[in-house]
Amino acid sequence: MSSSPKTAFITGGSSGIGFALSTHLLAKDYHIFIADLETSGAQTLASQHNTPTTTKIHYAKTDVSSWSSQLSAFQAALKVLGRIDFVAPIAGVGERKWIPNAKEMQEMGEGEFREPNLTVVDVDLKGLMYTVGLAIQQFRRQEEDANGSRGKIGCVASICGLYAVPTLPIYTAAKHGVIGLVRTYGKLLPDEAITMNAVCPNIVRTGISTSAFYEKVEREGLLVNMKGLLDAFDDMLDSKASGDAYECGPKGGFVKRDGPEYLDQETERSCELVLERASPLHY
Repeated sequence: MSSSPKTAFITGGSSGIGFALSTHLLAKDYHIFIADLETSGAQTLASQHNTPTTTKIHYAKTDVSSWSSQLSAFQAALKVLGRIDFVAPIAGVGERKWIPNAKEMQEMGEGEFREPNLTVVDVDLKGLMYTVGLAIQQFRRQEEDANGSRGKIGCVASICGLYAVPTLPIYTAAKHGVIGLVRTYGKLLPDEAITMNAVCPNIVRTGISTSAFYEKVEREGLLVNMKGLLDAFDDMLDSKASGDAYECGPKGGFVKRDGPEYLDQETERSCELVLERASPLHY
């Protein structure tokens, strides 16, 4: 008897990194559910890989910043896939102007304030956390597979999650949040046969920026080859390690990046005490 194919739920799988990962997993005979606000890429994959007898690609128009929209997509994925082996929260947007700049404020009335635009946080951090929350709750209901895994999560962060880019403050804050989530909660999950890691690519040609920008980056030899990211995802899928950040640079490949060192022994002990205090929230 043939074994069931592996399955994946991918947000943002209709373009960019998500599309590349979907294509990569299809070549490994995965069955995939894509949740994305734009579904044209998913439709293309479906036309290429679905047959009258086998449906490898399923998809749903999804706003990842909305809990109800994500829940609906995830429940639809469970209905058609049954077990979900791998979840990849990839959907994301680039930096937006979040508050008026100094010049714009000169045209505002005295005492006038505008609500900050936190779309980037809603999509890149809150939306990702919705996906992670759905994945972990489902994985806890699943039995371990032949490799001893209930499920794996592969997040997409950015070098902005490792470094500070002053002109991308909200994007950087969101991606630092992703890395913080992975490096903390990701360390708790292996006890439940679940893993969560993140890729942190340098500049990748996606729909987040303009063609002119990517052409400039490419002329300087700084574009990241998608293969390095896919190699990092493969490592996540093959490994039982969790809580790691995979930096992918222009030279290819990846490096697992450690978090900052403790200032001193007192700081390390302080973190240990906080860890103990908050343990009842998770066990």
